[in-house]
Amino acid sequence: MDSLGSDMLLDSDNMITPTDDNDNVAIISPDDADSMIDDAEPSVEPTLPLADDFEAMRDRFMPALPDYETEAETIFTWNIQNWRQLPKRTHGPTFHCAGHPWRILFFPAGNAASESVSFYLEQGFGEEKSPDDWYACAQFMLVLSNPNDPSIYIHHEANHRFTAEEGDWGFTRFADKNRIFAAKFDGHDRPMIENDCARVTAYVRVLKDPTGVLWHNFVNYDSKKETGMVGLRNQGATCYLNSLLQSLYLTGAFRKAVYQIPTATDQDRLNSTSAYALQRLFYRLQADQSAVSTQELTHSFGWESRQIFEQQDVQELSRILMEKLEARMKGTEAENALPNMFVGKMKTYLKCINVDYESSRIEDFWDLQLNVSGCKSLDDSFRDYIQVETLEGDNKYMAEKYGLQDAKKGVIFESFPNVLHLQLKRFEYDFTRDAMMKVNDRYEFPEIWDAAPYLDATADKSEPYIYHLHGVLVHSGDLNAGHYYAFLKRDSNGEFFRFDDDRVTSATKREAIDDNFGGDYAANGMNGAARGQNPYTRQWSTKRSNNAYMLVYVRESKLDKIILPSDQVQPPEHLPIKLSEERAAAEKRRKERDEAHLYMNVQVALEAHYKNFHGTDLIPWSTDETDDPAAPKVYKLLKSMTVADFTHYIAREHGLDVELIRPWIMVNRQNGTVRPDQALTWPDMTLQEAADKYSTRNSGFRVFMEETMRDADGQPIWEVADLAAPASPTANGNVPPHQQKPIIIFLKYFDVDQQLLSGVGHIYMSPQAKAQDLSGPILQLMGWEAGVVLELYEEIKQNYIEQMKAKNTLLASEIQDGDIVCFQRHLSDDEKIAIQQTNPTNCLTAPQFYDFLINRMFIHITPKFLPMANYQARTEGEETFRIALSKKDGYEALAIKVADHLSSVGTAPVDPSHLRFTTVHIQTGKPKSIVKRQQGTTMANILLGTSGYGGYGYAPTQAPDQLFYEVLEMSLTDLEQRKNVRVTWLTDGISKDEEYTLLMHKQSQFTDVLATLQKKAALPDELLDQIRFYESHTYKVYKILPISHGVQALNEFMTVYAERIPEEERESDKEETVDRLVNCFHFEKEPSKAHGIPFIFLLKEGEVFKETRERLSKRTGIKGKNLEKVRFAVVKGGQSYARPVWVEDDDVLSEKMGPDDHLGLEHPNRHRTNAPRYESLNIR
Repeated sequence: MDSLGSDMLLDSDNMITPTDDNDNVAIISPDDADSMIDDAEPSVEPTLPLADDFEAMRDRFMPALPDYETEAETIFTWNIQNWRQLPKRTHGPTFHCAGHPWRILFFPAGNAASESVSFYLEQGFGEEKSPDDWYACAQFMLVLSNPNDPSIYIHHEANHRFTAEEGDWGFTRFADKNRIFAAKFDGHDRPMIENDCARVTAYVRVLKDPTGVLWHNFVNYDSKKETGMVGLRNQGATCYLNSLLQSLYLTGAFRKAVYQIPTATDQDRLNSTSAYALQRLFYRLQADQSAVSTQELTHSFGWESRQIFEQQDVQELSRILMEKLEARMKGTEAENALPNMFVGKMKTYLKCINVDYESSRIEDFWDLQLNVSGCKSLDDSFRDYIQVETLEGDNKYMAEKYGLQDAKKGVIFESFPNVLHLQLKRFEYDFTRDAMMKVNDRYEFPEIWDAAPYLDATADKSEPYIYHLHGVLVHSGDLNAGHYYAFLKRDSNGEFFRFDDDRVTSATKREAIDDNFGGDYAANGMNGAARGQNPYTRQWSTKRSNNAYMLVYVRESKLDKIILPSDQVQPPEHLPIKLSEERAAAEKRRKERDEAHLYMNVQVALEAHYKNFHGTDLIPWSTDETDDPAAPKVYKLLKSMTVADFTHYIAREHGLDVELIRPWIMVNRQNGTVRPDQALTWPDMTLQEAADKYSTRNSGFRVFMEETMRDADGQPIWEVADLAAPASPTANGNVPPHQQKPIIIFLKYFDVDQQLLSGVGHIYMSPQAKAQDLSGPILQLMGWEAGVVLELYEEIKQNYIEQMKAKNTLLASEIQDGDIVCFQRHLSDDEKIAIQQTNPTNCLTAPQFYDFLINRMFIHITPKFLPMANYQARTEGEETFRIALSKKDGYEALAIKVADHLSSVGTAPVDPSHLRFTTVHIQTGKPKSIVKRQQGTTMANILLGTSGYGGYGYAPTQAPDQLFYEVLEMSLTDLEQRKNVRVTWLTDGISKDEEYTLLMHKQSQFTDVLATLQKKAALPDELLDQIRFYESHTYKVYKILPISHGVQALNEFMTVYAERIPEEERESDKEETVDRLVNCFHFEKEPSKAHGIPFIFLLKEGEVFKETRERLSKRTGIKGKNLEKVRFAVVKGGQSYARPVWVEDDDVLSEKMGPDDHLGLEHPNRHRTNAPRYESLNIR
């Protein structure tokens, strides 16, 4: 049951449906018959009316609700006879009000409350079923009285929306039985129920329901059916977003402009993901029958859960969205559509009072922020906005050519946009509470508003600036807890609708406008100011917590061009088609899910997959790379499909001859390999039966399709004659062993030159054949000449390969169906030496290569800096690549392989010794640390490392498969003997600086640094004798570096500055005065907050600080008003937490400063970065 006011929470009454005593019912105490009256102040109680004075009773206890219009009202009395003999459920006579039948429902013995009697008002259709859409909104009162004494009575009131489903409403605990049957009722001389008789009077007032949702419980409410529109689902805290989107959607010209953004092609959609998502959202708001989700839109924005569950600033969101959409509209038919709709112009001016001089600039605005605090209405806010400030006295304006002048400063509007978005500043900082607070003051705004009074006198007023209110966006609650919803018009002169997330309802003009002014609740007539409870914080207040925070006005002369009918705003043609296809695909997926129990996944591998595989085992069954030519294909097939049908199906899919293929079931062996185990030779067996009988459980159903050829007679050649299927499969699914049965053996070739392991096919051999007998079929299969010496190995499992003994039989070697034999050409010693000279990292034997495969890691190699120095690829993009290395490979192997690749794709060969590598930070993708070349270092050490300490593991900070590289001018050995020296060259006092990184030999001195700096900074020779270096730490001078200072001794945490010694210092040295040098630094508020460039200053003995200040101004470049803002202090010992001793103009600085003291310049840090905080709202 809805509350009477938008914030007032009232106790709800209950329906009569018997449940248990814990139902939420209206508990009425004997003392509350006159409602809840606050007796805080003693007052004279008016005389209570008698029960038979019906009008007085109605006026006293059921006054008309001021915000609702009465359709009809009726008073009906039912005289109850023989109370104790009445049935448990009793109905009174039917009466009518507003054309609806009504009756009183009475439970003499109580309804789910045996200690009380129960009375309800019920629709009186009785046995006849009420119409499905029937409802009536009634305010009613039930009065139980003594028929002989009308001064004895009990009354209760309620409001309810009576419907076909909720046809009764009232009071389960209307009155206590003991109380009404007592011999004396509440001090009277007689009981309430006298002679088993009583009188019940029903006062019914049916109210008009202009919105159709008065006191609606919204069970099964259909927004589309009732209003023709649908809402937006709330993802968590996105009600503010929903309000803004509905406002923009109902601005037809905006929706039309969004539809005009090109999104027909995949590339268009990729370039405009957020615009495309907004198009889809708008179309779904037009076409869908239920509330639409914004999840796709927020995903396109790049938002994560933080933005979803945290309410953001609507104005900021609106501005960013407009900015992004405007960028997408450039070059399209929608270009300039948004500025033409939303952009106005304002002039900021400074106009002198006594001379003819004015300085002004005109700026665009997309929306306006208006003050609420201190303003009672929209016009008050605009008058405040354009209020003129007079600059006079100490605050005079410096006018060009006229000097200091009295002036007027202000803002005036040159034009207002066709759609005016006004942001009301409902949230402000409260200095007394030192916190942000919500302003709930009353603030009025009209439905029709004239903006002309706020325009410049010279503005174009040929067209009236009359605006109509189109939307009111509301916030209910306070700063910490609240809810957003909106009142918007669908048509230019239509009614308001309330958009509250997924629910859309009709609304009255009062609900949209007057109820959202804020301010105090209306007085209740009895106790002064009323109070309401905030529905989100549960706190009581005399001010309404629901009020407007954003207003949308549309210019009257442009209404028909801005608020467009739906038939004039058609989506792009591809959009309905695309969404229809997606719905069809979703329906197909749903059907597949429903029928999933009828299907099974079958992994199928062919001979071609095996021949394209270059790893261990037969097939990469668990790979996720679907584009891998060795990856088996997964088919979704009916479990009832037979083996024969399955074989025909695979033959059709791959263009194979069905007579030349045969399926084998793959099983897991105990050593971790997956090998063929059983040929499926029972054509009528189903796939489900085959999987249950032969397949490894929990590993999926995997099949290898063996392929063969035809003989001279055109018959398929199946080497195993006795593999013909028996009448039925054996109990355990295994063919009885027979020592003469040929064995299917899979062959792999290790190519030493190519460093490649490949499957080449399969052969059948007798178990009695010797290992050396494999050579003949292999040479024939490879097309090699007889006499080629082979080395044979059995691949027992992924990490175990063993050389076969030539004289042993296959049976003795324990070779069985599905085993793998790897072979390679035998290499002579000379061949091995030649290979190692050209490719020192190559593996020479199959076991070595298998070890490489087991430890193989693929590493992405990327240039550290682009464009690259000292290297040029022939084709752009080839400088980034991927190489395979073993975890056991050392630094040299890494350098050689990278150099080989770079040499093959570059314009010049690359020396491995000139490569330097850097690890990659796993989160930022930026360079982390330079890889050091050390003895015994392996790729596992470099990339995987050992994280953790004392058994406690930590998340890795570097990427395990990426490295940056640089091609150096010199060898890494030479580079390791050098050191980077970063020197900041101060070109103009300390106001300008340039940083140089100088690569110096570790044994060099600052004489060499100076020579290198001269080349880098193009310094003239005559300047070299005037340059000095000094070192600083934490923005303070540490020491002056003599020219003989060694580079090796530099601390990497220090900053080195180089500057030309000021002329006054050079002159002082010549005159040999007692003046001395002091260290100076900048700080903000306290010495621990140092900033800027520290410097060295000549302190003259006996000089008054007023003169010293002038020299400091020249030294630092701080002049005029900026110099006036600087305070000077002596900081004892330059300590961060020393108390500054402030210097006055009359002081002699040489007398106040000790030999180790520093001079501090206190002023704000203009380069300060903001403290870490949440990133601002962003749309990708």
